[in-house]
Amino acid sequence: MIEARADGAGLVRRLTEKAEALARARAAMIAQGKSAARWRKAALLWPLFGKE
Repeated sequence: MIEARADGAGLVRRLTEKAEALARARAAMIAQGKSAARWRKAALLWPLFGKE
């Protein structure tokens, strides 16, 4: 039988920290007048520039 144990509180804490960091980064980007669409397009094109 397979048994798994997870640290639910730790997972929630890490996800909350990441969400807060993303929110801060997004707020900074908006304050600078930069568009998120630019980064979405770059993410789509990124595989074309290098094979690692």
